[in-house]
Amino acid sequence: MGTVGGSLNPGAPGLGMAQSPAGFGRRLPNIVVILADDLGYGDVRANVYSPLPYDAQSKIPTPCVDRLAGEGIRFTDAHTPSAVCTPTRYGLLTGRYCWRSRLKSGVLGGYSEPLIETDRLTIASMLKRRGYRTGCIGKWHLGLGWVTKDGGAAKSGNVDWNAPVTHGPQSLGFDHSYIIPASLDMDPYCWLENGRTVEAPTSRTPGSKRRWDGGGGFWRAGPIAPSFDFTDVLPTITSKAVDFVKRQEKNDPFFLYVPLTAPHTPWMPTDEFRGKTEVDWYGDFVAQVDASIGRIIETIDDAGFRNNTLLIVTSDNGSHWPTEQIEKFGHRANGPWRGQKADIHEAGHRVPFVCRWPGRIEPGSHSNQTICLTDLMATCAAVAGGTLPSDAGPDSCSILPAMLDPTLAEPVREAVVHHSAQGLFAIRQGPWKLIDGLGSGGFTAPRQVEPEPGGPKGQLYNLDDDPGEQTNLWAERPEIVTHLTALLERYKAQGRSRPATLERRT
Repeated sequence: MGTVGGSLNPGAPGLGMAQSPAGFGRRLPNIVVILADDLGYGDVRANVYSPLPYDAQSKIPTPCVDRLAGEGIRFTDAHTPSAVCTPTRYGLLTGRYCWRSRLKSGVLGGYSEPLIETDRLTIASMLKRRGYRTGCIGKWHLGLGWVTKDGGAAKSGNVDWNAPVTHGPQSLGFDHSYIIPASLDMDPYCWLENGRTVEAPTSRTPGSKRRWDGGGGFWRAGPIAPSFDFTDVLPTITSKAVDFVKRQEKNDPFFLYVPLTAPHTPWMPTDEFRGKTEVDWYGDFVAQVDASIGRIIETIDDAGFRNNTLLIVTSDNGSHWPTEQIEKFGHRANGPWRGQKADIHEAGHRVPFVCRWPGRIEPGSHSNQTICLTDLMATCAAVAGGTLPSDAGPDSCSILPAMLDPTLAEPVREAVVHHSAQGLFAIRQGPWKLIDGLGSGGFTAPRQVEPEPGGPKGQLYNLDDDPGEQTNLWAERPEIVTHLTALLERYKAQGRSRPATLERRT
């Protein structure tokens, strides 16, 4: 699985390595990916939107991400490979749709077995072979190889907290990691550094009884380290990311993956941010996320890495923000798009995506290319001066050409497959989006609808004419239904959506 020659060094056979990174001199650029958790398209103020019937911008100030957009490029049609956490993280790091793995719906828990195989090439292992120093700091949520006292499957009562995990970031190409096991509302509540528990979760939290939208949100009952503080998690991730950047050498390239825990529940902004927005603790937490991103950016710039760093800020799915919250606060966390996190409709998977690379990316530009977070693997390979091995990143296409040329008209990929929390498929090509079933497939009711006799079996929308996905054209455009259904089935059957030919060089 992506282990051709066991190397991604310059000149390695069969890897199509270029002589210089993306055609820009000999120095390999640093790559930093900041992945927010449940940050919606409409949460970012730079994403001013005007598809009818809405014309608005975020009620939450996001000056740091807005400034980044002004210094780089903003993709307005970027999608996560899934509408929930774990599958998106799998897809981002491997360039492979998660529904090809054992996880066909939902997400993992804090004690789940590792999802990414040790022999599968990841962005980290690929760049490490290229000479990069690699780091992962934040929310992991991809399963860990916990050692148990009884040899059985890991659960809250049998984990040997003194033993290093046998599989985690360190098994997948990361030189350094400082993580929590899963979401901030999932036990165990503890930190792990380089595979070892920093402080054993010897205490226990009863959890929060509040609903997910009840101000501070909720978290599940379970083991917790005595000094673990929910409010301090985001600041800790930020500080650890800052420290990682400060430790890097000027002439040695690094890759830093920062999966934040926020603004996912529990909403726990620090005192500095409480009451700073018009959208209660959720808005305050988003504002804190923006400030955390700003602090990491500032560190990159102050350390002298600004001009040689590709910086990407995005989110793992849309915001968990139902209609009642929109009505209560007048804030559209997911912008004009239909639905919310977990749904197959646009709000579930269309996310903010902002990139900066001074001297390479045109400041203040935007692109309407349809892209997917699985594309980061092929893009990182191109940025580092090469292409992916043919057996790696099967659903990853380099978007570097679109980053460097916002006017690029040629699509960077043939189509994008979407996937909901309940496992409902959709496929997007050009303006056309086909959903292989009825209902949202996620959190919004109705989640699942049985077709009526003689009625449509799925949903078909023209997003150019109908960005709100209100008019189902399944019956009116059978030729589009036939074409997209066949393409989706082909992608499923052949095990890849990326063409087997080498990516175009930049």
